[in-house]
Amino acid sequence: MSGMARDRSGPADGPPDEPGSDIVTTGGTGFGIMAVIVAAERGWVAREEAAARLLKIARFLLTVADSYHGLYGHYLHGATGRTIHLLSRKDDGADLVETAFLMQGLLCARQYFDRDEPAERELRQIIGWLWAEAEWDWHTRGGLNVLYWHWSPTSGWSMNHEIRGWNECLIAYVLAAAAPRHAIDPEVYHRGWAQAREFINRRRYYGLELPLGPDYGGPLFFAHYSFLGLDPRGLADRYADYWRQNVNHTLINHRHCARNPHGWKGYGPRCWGLTASDSEGGYVDHSPTDDRGVITPTAALSSFPYAPQLAMGALRHFYHDRGEDIWGEYGFVDAFSPHTGWRARSYLAIDQGPIVVMIENHRTGLLWRLFMSCPEVRTGLRRLGFTSPHLDGD
Repeated sequence: MSGMARDRSGPADGPPDEPGSDIVTTGGTGFGIMAVIVAAERGWVAREEAAARLLKIARFLLTVADSYHGLYGHYLHGATGRTIHLLSRKDDGADLVETAFLMQGLLCARQYFDRDEPAERELRQIIGWLWAEAEWDWHTRGGLNVLYWHWSPTSGWSMNHEIRGWNECLIAYVLAAAAPRHAIDPEVYHRGWAQAREFINRRRYYGLELPLGPDYGGPLFFAHYSFLGLDPRGLADRYADYWRQNVNHTLINHRHCARNPHGWKGYGPRCWGLTASDSEGGYVDHSPTDDRGVITPTAALSSFPYAPQLAMGALRHFYHDRGEDIWGEYGFVDAFSPHTGWRARSYLAIDQGPIVVMIENHRTGLLWRLFMSCPEVRTGLRRLGFTSPHLDGD
């Protein structure tokens, strides 16, 4: 088996998946790798056990899993490594964003497992190969000034999904600029990512200015996925201060739930958090502009760095007040509706992983330090025009 993270555990209330199936997720595996690092650091698992698990994943990616110009699909079969196209028949090839989430985790592992021991040496070596072989520049479609999300060996660029901001995909541009062999020109970032209808915002919502993104900020995973490793503290470029962006996005989301303009039962200052998750009607990108009365615990809990008191209030409410109703084998269920009484029976890798990682970043900054210690990452950030305390003195 692959060692990678299953897409979900428990009956599916969202995308078409079979409970207990062997579908693993590329991006969720990146988040899981970072959670394993936390587990090793805190002594929940032995360092040797953690290194062995991550080495298993790395070997699988290198020798078994389907790859396309060094990039991976969104979903893989955990035993065979074959790409599974769940979301579209054309989505049978590379997914640049999912690969970026995976690589974010792999680079953190390379930095953490730094001892001169056989398993750790091999792990670093394989991650180095995977990192070097990823052809980020291939996803410019021959030199266009934007990255494309998908490429298929059967239908090429037919999905035609440009990656433009603002959303969860900043990490793809940072890694593409940082790549040791297949880096993009910085103009791809400035003319592709930053030239979008919903990039610059600078309007006020609930009394807070939002530098970037759609009205009210969108789902909260925009403030999480790219920033599991990328440290937003003091991070800025010509477009935004990213700490301010993420803090204000979080506070807008909280104020929306606390003020509860739709009158949903159960919402309040301690019951908040709108982001993508399962719902009664399938998988939904919940946000203040698409508020269906569904609270997703990862939204508040992965926001500990940005609003620690508000996140702690939510944690205590979820655990002490709602307790076993939303707590299960793998922690908090994916989502619940205090208005209707519905609760998901599922746990999603892309929702569970960020909780562990962002709580640790709030406590110690561990994953931020690891990722930002990568020389290539610092080079990529400088190439794109970012400033950060991590770049001082280089």
